[in-house]
Amino acid sequence: MVSYRGQIKFEREGVLEHGIGKMFKKALTGEGASLMKANGNGKLYLADQGKKISILHLQNEAIFVNGNDLLAFEPSISWDIKLMRRVAGMLSGGLFNVRLEGTGMVAITSHYEPLTLLVSPDNPVYTDPNATVAWSGNLQPEFVTDISFKTFLGRGSGESIQMKFSGEGFVVVQPFEEVYYAPQS
Repeated sequence: MVSYRGQIKFEREGVLEHGIGKMFKKALTGEGASLMKANGNGKLYLADQGKKISILHLQNEAIFVNGNDLLAFEPSISWDIKLMRRVAGMLSGGLFNVRLEGTGMVAITSHYEPLTLLVSPDNPVYTDPNATVAWSGNLQPEFVTDISFKTFLGRGSGESIQMKFSGEGFVVVQPFEEVYYAPQS
């Protein structure tokens, strides 16, 4: 929150408010900071380090969003943290995402202007995991690699792991590759 007008009250979500399963997923993944509820009437202004904000209007739809790129959503939207089970996902840094579903508004962020790419059965889309912001809920990304001997010699392209989206839907990418650092213990 950077500013608001009107009568808005803020409340941090309770530890067990969304069930013990979500509490354990958040603890395990480190995905997302604690959610903050804003209740009342007025205008609420949000920001995330100067990133571009896009508002999506879901109509009984689902979308996956990179946890770092989810800014806000209406209470009519249900959410869950999803684990991408492929080992390649761990290598790319894009292992955990948030699945949002329902009818209402969702605010996502991106570095610079996002690009929405349409996916069709005869035209799959490949993305860099570190530039992928969101995708429609009916798509299941597959991780593909082109690791070769050159990769180990440091002569590869640097784009050894990609996400492949097949089916019918869309993918949102940003013209920026976010690098996620694991906390050091």
